[in-house]
Amino acid sequence: MEVAVSKGLTACLLLSPVLLQAKVPVSQFDKPNIIVILTDDLGYGDPVCYGGSKLKTPNIDRLAAEGIRFTNGYAAASVCSPSRYALLTGEYGWRKKVSILPGNAAMTISKDALTLPMMLQQCGYVTGITGKWHLGLGDGNVDFNKEIKPSPNEVGFDYSFYYPATNDRVPCVYIENGRVVGLDPNDPIRVSYGTPIGNWPTGKDHPEMLKLKGLNGHNQTIVNGIGRIGYMTGGTKALWKDEEMAELFTGKAVGFIRKNAGKPFFLYFATHNIHEPRVPGPKFRGSSECGVYGDIIQELDWSVGEILKTLSDLKIEENTLVIFLSDNGPRVAEGYADGGLQNLNGHKETGVLRGDKGTLYEGGSRTPFITRWPAKIKPGVSDAPIGFIDLFASLADLLKFKLTAGQAPDSRDGLAVLTGKSRHTKHNEVMMQDNGVNIAIRSGYWKFIPKESKPQSGKDELYDLKKDVSEQFNVAEINPKIVSKLRLRLDQIKH
Repeated sequence: MEVAVSKGLTACLLLSPVLLQAKVPVSQFDKPNIIVILTDDLGYGDPVCYGGSKLKTPNIDRLAAEGIRFTNGYAAASVCSPSRYALLTGEYGWRKKVSILPGNAAMTISKDALTLPMMLQQCGYVTGITGKWHLGLGDGNVDFNKEIKPSPNEVGFDYSFYYPATNDRVPCVYIENGRVVGLDPNDPIRVSYGTPIGNWPTGKDHPEMLKLKGLNGHNQTIVNGIGRIGYMTGGTKALWKDEEMAELFTGKAVGFIRKNAGKPFFLYFATHNIHEPRVPGPKFRGSSECGVYGDIIQELDWSVGEILKTLSDLKIEENTLVIFLSDNGPRVAEGYADGGLQNLNGHKETGVLRGDKGTLYEGGSRTPFITRWPAKIKPGVSDAPIGFIDLFASLADLLKFKLTAGQAPDSRDGLAVLTGKSRHTKHNEVMMQDNGVNIAIRSGYWKFIPKESKPQSGKDELYDLKKDVSEQFNVAEINPKIVSKLRLRLDQIKH
């Protein structure tokens, strides 16, 4: 499936003043293709290589066997939007109060910011995104019937094919290079996250129309037999079918790789799986021992396999750096009555970790984290703590790109860890965020959650992750000096 790059690198250089920055040349061998596979809500214990023994994830396992599997790899937050914001900007989402966004939110990335794809454009890369965006579009009053600006194309992507927010939120349409795909101008899209709009049926009023019962607010406008969060009307010919999403996004990703295999490229493949609604394609429905939750993970694994197969077919896998991540931890029981929780069959989605999506415990942010680059990375397992917010500065180091003050302000160089040359970063700490401004810190093996971030308990929490990875024993009261030290460090980071 071929795709076209919307605008050349020259056009992008003209669009943004941050792209005029000087860089140090590197050899072609030191300029790998880069693919970031960012999965949605995949848990630490889900893939087989992380302990998910009841599932089949041969392609993710192959990545781990041929690269470095990190046992202490962290997303930048325990929910999606702030985590993705940090990945692309190198800045913590809590600094800008980024939380889970509605589908009509304004662009969260400043027009003056240097983003990860912008930096890679400057280094000679063609850049593309396929899949989930969820960082806002337009200026806060987005019209989905016209060209949308700013969009991913204005923040560093030469090519973009994505959906605006989450697959349980409206509008349920694809956008390619700033325009809704397949939109009939005589059937304009309208979106509301307040009062109902138009006359489309809702899950609340017409439960008989649902093929998947919605819970916790997932009962508004019905699209493809599924109640969504938010209201929409119009764009009938442009609406997606959930069963086809994995195949479509994977095809677009493969097409981008094939189109640009002769030059350095950066692909941000942000899968919709395994976020709810979990609606696998026909060939994956009923394929696992763990109900629909397992089915959707095995569909995700197929997508990973298609990427790896394409690299092999094109004979470019040797010098392609693949980075496999999840935006946050899992939550099996959330918005739809799909039987996910009841049919896990003993599967532990977070392994031995406490907490899940949206929490400050390890299960919320510690996720699968794998790097593979056959030309430069020797296979192995690393217990080095590393957060994916540090990818920005690490790739800048790899490409000899000099970041200036204010650029990727919270990202720090962890290249030696990511490539397996070291077990320690210079900073040796990781920050965590929930769906708000509450934060926690891991420093070495110590994990500190200040009482300000846990108002329901009113107590500081301190855990020794070396002895207590499941965070069962709060040792704050018997380690006051460590608590004081980490509280001071959090204050320094905040300011």
